[in-house]
Amino acid sequence: MRQSGSDVSTTTPSLKRYAWLSIGAAIATIALKGVAWWLTKSVGLLSDALESFVNLAGALMALWMMWLSEQPEDSEHAWGHGKAEYFSSAFEGFLILVAAISIGVSAIERLMHPRALQAVAVGLGVSVVASIINFATARVLSSVARKRHSVILEADAHHLMTDVWTSVGVIIGVGLVVLTDWLWLDPVVALLVAANIVWTGWKLMTRSASGLMDAALPPETVKALDAVLDSFKPQGIDFHALRTRQAGNRAFVTVHVLVPGKWSVQEGHDWCERIEEALRQVVPNGHVTTHLEPVEDPVSLQDQGLDREAPHGR
Repeated sequence: MRQSGSDVSTTTPSLKRYAWLSIGAAIATIALKGVAWWLTKSVGLLSDALESFVNLAGALMALWMMWLSEQPEDSEHAWGHGKAEYFSSAFEGFLILVAAISIGVSAIERLMHPRALQAVAVGLGVSVVASIINFATARVLSSVARKRHSVILEADAHHLMTDVWTSVGVIIGVGLVVLTDWLWLDPVVALLVAANIVWTGWKLMTRSASGLMDAALPPETVKALDAVLDSFKPQGIDFHALRTRQAGNRAFVTVHVLVPGKWSVQEGHDWCERIEEALRQVVPNGHVTTHLEPVEDPVSLQDQGLDREAPHGR
């Protein structure tokens, strides 16, 4: 059994500066949206401001988990700390659900006791500025998340974009209240915001659960890995027990390599090196483990499953 893979924590720049960017954006939008709510007394804008508090809590948690996930492997965590990213994503999803409940309670109270809005033009202008900040931050985080395969930044970017669309909905709702004088529109928009937030929170939590349960890499990636392995079969090499999983920004790939038994250990090793390098071209952030076996030995076929089959006759 041999392993290969780069140390993500030491060979790539830290992502923590992007967590600080998210924290700064959250603080700025909390201040701006808080002012917008204070000026207008709109429960829709209040819901928008509350979600920014969730953004801040999530960004702080992301910074902590990002620091932890970048720690190198140790005697108690031989596979590194990459799964810490999923705790951040799950925590942010939980906070989103809490915010949705708070928004729903405020909206129902306002629906039962309508109240006229104030200073709408200024309040909406301030909210628009906050939304622009969130949009710009989300674009940066999303771009980096795709390049660096960061679950934390991906979750944060999705949440911020949800916040942007939430703000757009709130702004339109408040504008309609001014145009129609239908005060019930304001809390109704807030309830729609809460429903949208619940959906976002649910997706983040299920994504985190999937990562913690060692879900396989995306089907298109596994298909590409299979294609790489197939390209080596004309050399008399066969494969089985290909397994993949994602742990934060690190991917793990294991495969059993079956070679002719007459080959020397050195020859089998050299081919494993070539195979691992080719697999890493498909998964650049991957840690590849190969297990060398003789293709003619029937025992080699007993370990295709996760648990090795018991030898026949015992």
